[in-house]
Amino acid sequence: MKSAAIARWREPSVLPGFPLALGLTLAYLGAIVVVPLAVLALKPWSLGIAGVWSALTEPRVLAALRLSFTTAALAALVDAPLGLMIGWTLTRYEFPGRRLLDALVDLPFALPTAVAGIALTALYAPNGPLGALAAKVGIKTAYSPLGVFIALLFVGLPFVVRAIQPVLEDLDQEVEEAARTLGASDLQRVWRVVLPALAPALVSGVGLAFARAVGEYGSVIFIAGNMPMRTEIAPLLIVIKLEEFDYAGAAAVGLAMVVIAFGALVAINALQARLAGHGRT
Repeated sequence: MKSAAIARWREPSVLPGFPLALGLTLAYLGAIVVVPLAVLALKPWSLGIAGVWSALTEPRVLAALRLSFTTAALAALVDAPLGLMIGWTLTRYEFPGRRLLDALVDLPFALPTAVAGIALTALYAPNGPLGALAAKVGIKTAYSPLGVFIALLFVGLPFVVRAIQPVLEDLDQEVEEAARTLGASDLQRVWRVVLPALAPALVSGVGLAFARAVGEYGSVIFIAGNMPMRTEIAPLLIVIKLEEFDYAGAAAVGLAMVVIAFGALVAINALQARLAGHGRT
């Protein structure tokens, strides 16, 4: 059995150069991913266990982590129905300006994050067009946690749209027509036919939006106001600690973000695999 496995592993591939490709892949992952993460994991422990615990349990650090992960999760969850609606509209309907709207979906990818932050602040500041309207009903948008949420909503939405669009394009509409013929209502067709097929891609898009939102910096710092304990995000706190030459403290906060984000992504991937398994059965 073992010799057969070795022989199968040594079979020539259709694409030559496997040893070189594997070596370059491992070298790239080691230099770009493994080594920096290893340094990040080791650096905080120069403070000792008590020092790391003290650095992570500071009220300012806890507030920043809570704000970053809570708003990132909420923004990703809200991006799910918004992205589904936009993806459905762009895929299933023909209307004037559809190509332009489809191109605008990718704008957060191409736009520098600082430019996005300035634009959002200009719109949602108390004297901005949208911020002034919200202020009339007592809602403070910019320089509040709501401003952080808006910025993260903006940067995460394209991930959801682009994750579900290929699935929607490949979805066999004859299945939907068959459900209609059998008497299913519009809501039943969406709930029992469309959503089960889209669920793995939708969860993947939400996971990508969450991952992007957790580490977002440029588009948030302008609209957040950066008030400690209120609107200060964790990436900004890391930068502040680095400017204060507190490298171990900054690494401790970064390590906490990596651990929490990795755990969340593992849970999202497990949910995606489970939904994909249900879809095949």
